[in-house]
Amino acid sequence: MHNIEKLGLQVFAAPDNMTGKSQIQVRAREIDFVTSFGKNMQALLDVMGITRMIKKENGSVLKIKKASGTLQDGDVAEGEEIPMSQYKVEEETFDTIKIKKYRKGVSIEAIAERGYEAAVEMTDEEFKSDLQNVVLDKFYTQLKMGSLVGHETTWQMAFAMAIGKVKNKFETMKRTATGVAVWVNTLDVYKYIGAADITLQTAFGMQYIKNFLGADIVFVSSQIPENTVIATPLNNLIAYYVDPADTEFVKAGLEYTTDSATGFIGFHVQGNYEHAISDMFAIMGVRLFAEYLDAIAYIAVGSSDTQTLGELTVTSVAGTESGKTQLTVEPQLASINNVLKYKTNVSAATSVTYGMDVKTWTKWDGVSEISATSGHHITVVECDQNYKAIRSGDVVAVVKS
Repeated sequence: MHNIEKLGLQVFAAPDNMTGKSQIQVRAREIDFVTSFGKNMQALLDVMGITRMIKKENGSVLKIKKASGTLQDGDVAEGEEIPMSQYKVEEETFDTIKIKKYRKGVSIEAIAERGYEAAVEMTDEEFKSDLQNVVLDKFYTQLKMGSLVGHETTWQMAFAMAIGKVKNKFETMKRTATGVAVWVNTLDVYKYIGAADITLQTAFGMQYIKNFLGADIVFVSSQIPENTVIATPLNNLIAYYVDPADTEFVKAGLEYTTDSATGFIGFHVQGNYEHAISDMFAIMGVRLFAEYLDAIAYIAVGSSDTQTLGELTVTSVAGTESGKTQLTVEPQLASINNVLKYKTNVSAATSVTYGMDVKTWTKWDGVSEISATSGHHITVVECDQNYKAIRSGDVVAVVKS
C-alpha cells in the first residue's frame, strides 16, 4: 500500500491536459457562436433563392470569362466554302476572396462588475451582429450603385417600374428572372401601408416581407435612401465563401471551431493571462454580391434620377520601367462584369458624371503599369458592362524617370 504522507498531495493532482468543466463551457460557446452565425446566413441565402454558396480556397482570385467574336454571314451559295465564325474566351480578374481576422476582448474587471452574461454573452451577440454587417455593408454598397436608373412620380409606381425594368433587362440578356428581390427604406414602407399590419421576418440581420406588391421578396432597411426603390432578379445574386476548416492554420497551432454544416466562420476563445482578458477571435471570408450591376434597378421617387457618382481612391507610385507609373485603386470592383477605364490630362482631372459613356477611354486591367507623363493627371473610372460611369477617382502621376 502507498504511504500517502510520503507521496504528498501530487497524487491528487488532475492529469495533464484533462478536459474539464471550463474547457467544455468554452467549447460549447464556440459551437453556439459558429452554428447560429451559419444558420442565420443560410436562412438569408434560402430567402434569396441561393441554393448553395460557392466554396473557394483562401486567397482565390475570382475571375469572369467573357466570350467575344463575330458571326459570319450564313448566306452561302451552293458549293461555296462556309465562312468560319471565330470566337475567343478571355479571363478577367474581378476580385480576391480571402480570410479576414477579427478580435474582441473582455476584461476580468468587466466580468466582475457586470457578471458573465452581460460582459461576455451579450458582447458575443454584438460581435456576431457586427460580423454580419461586414458582409451586408459591402452588399448594400453595391446595391446602391445599380446602373439601371430611372424616376417615377409615386413610390408605388417606382416600385412597379423597378420590378419591370429588371425583368426586361434579363429578357434582353436572354435570361429569365427566377424571381425579383426589392429593397426599400423602412419609413417608405410604413408611409405606404399606413395603419395596416405587416409581418416582418428577419434573416441574417435583414428584415423582409414575402410576396409584397408583386415582388417575391422585399427587404426593408434604413440602409436604403428614402424615396428610393432598388430591385434585382434573385438569380442575379451570387455568394462565395472560404471555409476556415480547409486552411492549414491548425498546423500552426491556430485551431478554430467551425460549423461542419456551413463552414462560413471560424471562432475561438482563450484566456489572455498577460492582460487578464477573455479573448475572442473570428475568421471568415464571405462575399454576397450581384453579378450584373446593370441588372440592379435604382428608381427614385420625384422629378429626376438621384443616382450619384461614387468615389475611387487612386494612388500612383513610380513604375518599374522608364515612363511608367503603377496605380492602385480602392475599393475593389463593385460587380463581376464592371471594368476600369482611364484618361490622362495635363493640368486637371477629367470631369466625370454618373452614367457618362466612357467607351472610348483606355481600358485598364487594374494591374498593369501605365505609360504617363510625370505631373499629369490620370482619371480612373469604374464602369458597368455598358460603359456607364459608376465611380471615379483622380491622381497626379508619379513616373519613373
